[in-house]
Amino acid sequence: MDIRELLLKDVMIMDLKAQNKNDAIDEMVHKYFEQGVIDDESIYKADIIKREAESTTGIGDGIAMPHAKDKAVKRATVLFAKSEQGLDFDALDGQPVQLFFMIAAPEGANNTHLQALAALSSLLINPDLVASLKQAKTPDEVQQLFADAQSAKEAEEAADAKAEAEKKATEVETTGKRPYIVAVSACPNGIAHTYMAEAALIKSAKEKNIEIKVETNGSEGVKHRLTADDIARADGVVVTADKKVEMGRFDGKKLLNRPVIDGINKSDELLDKIEAGDVSIYHAAVGDEPASDDGEQKGGLWNEIYKDLMNGVSHMLPFVVGGGIIMAFSFILERFVGSGSMYFTFFNQLGNWAFAFLVPILAGYIAESIGDLPALMPGVVGGFMANTAAANVLKTTSVSGFIGGLLAGFLAGIVINWLKKVFKNVPKSLEGLKPMLLYPILSLLIVGVAMFFIINPVFAAVNAWITHVLNGMGTGNAVLLGTIIAGMMAIDMGGPFNKAAYTFAIAAYTSTGNGKLMAAVMVGGMVPPLATAIATTLWPKKFTEQERQAGISNWVLGISLITEGAIPFATADPLHVIVSSVIGAAIGGGLTQFWRVSVPAPHGGLWVTPLASHWYFYILSVVIGAIIAGVILGIWRPAKKQTEKA
Repeated sequence: MDIRELLLKDVMIMDLKAQNKNDAIDEMVHKYFEQGVIDDESIYKADIIKREAESTTGIGDGIAMPHAKDKAVKRATVLFAKSEQGLDFDALDGQPVQLFFMIAAPEGANNTHLQALAALSSLLINPDLVASLKQAKTPDEVQQLFADAQSAKEAEEAADAKAEAEKKATEVETTGKRPYIVAVSACPNGIAHTYMAEAALIKSAKEKNIEIKVETNGSEGVKHRLTADDIARADGVVVTADKKVEMGRFDGKKLLNRPVIDGINKSDELLDKIEAGDVSIYHAAVGDEPASDDGEQKGGLWNEIYKDLMNGVSHMLPFVVGGGIIMAFSFILERFVGSGSMYFTFFNQLGNWAFAFLVPILAGYIAESIGDLPALMPGVVGGFMANTAAANVLKTTSVSGFIGGLLAGFLAGIVINWLKKVFKNVPKSLEGLKPMLLYPILSLLIVGVAMFFIINPVFAAVNAWITHVLNGMGTGNAVLLGTIIAGMMAIDMGGPFNKAAYTFAIAAYTSTGNGKLMAAVMVGGMVPPLATAIATTLWPKKFTEQERQAGISNWVLGISLITEGAIPFATADPLHVIVSSVIGAAIGGGLTQFWRVSVPAPHGGLWVTPLASHWYFYILSVVIGAIIAGVILGIWRPAKKQTEKA
């Protein structure tokens, strides 16, 4: 594919007007929308913002590469934009950004498009091309510069391949061999940074006369996969990744583990460290992630706990949503066909079967996050032992429920990591016994004993106490609790506070069968997107065209309990949006408890209204909370000159 088929002249912005990061994103996204590259500005911008939240795409040297791959994109395209003065884009080097490459890739992008995007990204490590682009005046000139750079790169690669083949053909065994290094490059989206890091490492290796092979974990999947032979003969390993990659294969090798941006900006330094031997040996048996060679820590204890917990929650949610909604549908169906109908029984049991996996999956994937694959089995079994569905199998009423599942997951992961240390020095001849025999048997035994004799009895009593407290809670205390957890749902709109509140309500629901707190968190989660929908409808001149369009879609997202619909608004204007949303959500959540609303479903928003007790108060709580938040936002938010042009 000709690279000019991606760099369309019609979507170039040769004089970017924006003065800050958010306005620059708005201007470029709107250009895509005008030219029909995307059909939904709010969806595409939300994914751009989400990517920026993971790590800035301002890579330094005056370049930024915001990118997203989603359903709003109609065709793979790269938007080139130039700011003459430059603007603050949170670049890693702290310098203003002048050149922007906004990459749009459709969900079903074919390999040809993805390869072209990778090639385009790799060209940007060429300082001569970057300097020329900063002087370019017309779209035609930009296209030609890239076409020339691509042709030169292909010619250079062909010459290098020919020279390498000739060198290998004439190489004598007795001559000294070049250093050989293997590397892995990966970023969350796998579109730009992955391939820029690959290109930078290859370029630096060539300059240092080092032989290198770089595995890329990008949008196309894994390319140039490192073989066991590659790894065995390598002098060292460089991993530049912002997402999880296979690490166990590097056991016993000198290894550097750095963010993908270091592969782009510090490729020389990384290769020098490996060549000098100034790195530690990676031992897979003591954990999946090696410490950095300079002693940097990857995060505090709470960050690690939160990461492990969210791994469990993210795998659990499909069971919650799928099983819960189908179960809720069965109760609606029951009103028409009766409880003895096969149709009711099927849907009800299907939902219950999915729901029965909720705690085991949560526990298993918490364990897997901590101790990798060997921890999955004892975590799942521990979670099953904690689950109420296991009571008949265990012939006991002492099951610890959701809380016990959390503990089972963390216990299983910790036990596996401890066993890895215990058996670290077993003879090589017995290595195969560890994953196939020692880890499964011993971890299952330890977790099983702890669950049956300690965790289940203790936390069954805790669950009974929670049930007693919730059932006997006075109106005042119930309103206070509902206010707090509903407000938490709106603080970060899908982040740690939101997930903590939702997890707490799920725990109470699965332990007690009482849906009162589910009503509070549902209202709290619906208010932020509905508030933005109300504000953009009643005060349109205070919002951009993109925000007004996003406000329309937020009517549907809001009633469906998709809080993330408010994220683009909160990112652009956190003070007004978050404070307004928290106030409205807290009031709405408190009202559900005051009116004793109960929603016996773990998800669904207003779609599960027929299941709610006092359903009219459930709807009224949502309406009141959303109107309060929307009115506060609409009145409080200042009108901006650039948003007053409709």
